[in-house]
Amino acid sequence: MRATELTLGRSFALAFDDGDDFVKELTGFCAEQGIRQAIIPMFLGGFRRVHLVGAVGPLQDPEAPVWDETVLETVEAVGAGTLAWSPDTDSLAPHLHVAVGRKDLKAAGSVSHLLWAEVQFIQEMALQEVIAPSMLRPACGPHSVPTLTFAPSPETIPPS
Repeated sequence: MRATELTLGRSFALAFDDGDDFVKELTGFCAEQGIRQAIIPMFLGGFRRVHLVGAVGPLQDPEAPVWDETVLETVEAVGAGTLAWSPDTDSLAPHLHVAVGRKDLKAAGSVSHLLWAEVQFIQEMALQEVIAPSMLRPACGPHSVPTLTFAPSPETIPPS
């Protein structure tokens, strides 16, 4: 485990509109505001279409990450995440997870990593900028999974 104390900066409330490309609008907002790292304690609302990490059928290797995606339509969603800088792509790397309920199946649910989504009606978000330490998301480990790390600083608690 890695842990560090965060110095927080600006707080924002975002309201995404019907038809917005959720991830594109989020990363565009961060670019406009100069945000390279943040925590997202909550977002909620509807998605017309959402792409989540998920496979159809048994996993070949349950210990390996799943890179397949599944698409759901007309869902209500609640989620959270972090934004960190990817040194591998030199760009913002969102890590967002959602719990969604399908409106057409009595709110039957799915929970997974969000890849892409189109807003339906409204999506609301709280976003808290992180000033320090530097939060990075390099590809790590045997499966090259983008993993949250912190730049070394006196406040960083070393891994256990």
